[in-house]
Amino acid sequence: MNQAGIDRVPRRTGPTWKQFLTAQAQHIVAIDFLHVETINLTRIYALVMLEHRSCRAHLLGMPAKPICPWTTQAARNFLMNTGTVGHTF
Repeated sequence: MNQAGIDRVPRRTGPTWKQFLTAQAQHIVAIDFLHVETINLTRIYALVMLEHRSCRAHLLGMPAKPICPWTTQAARNFLMNTGTVGHTF
């Protein structure tokens, strides 16, 4: 990069990535689908939300065929019940 005339990126003065995530952990949630094979070899999807603040996993639902509107509404329902506001989906 030096030979191409590109200088190094200056060091940031703000918080590190770890410091940022630690400060914001109470507001971060992760949502993902897991799939479960039943004894009849049918697949069921489990929508799981992980709260980083408390490291708790919440089962939001288990649809046979997840679709976008159902997933969005399940996440909204959970967050409304926990008093969380200001999220967009």
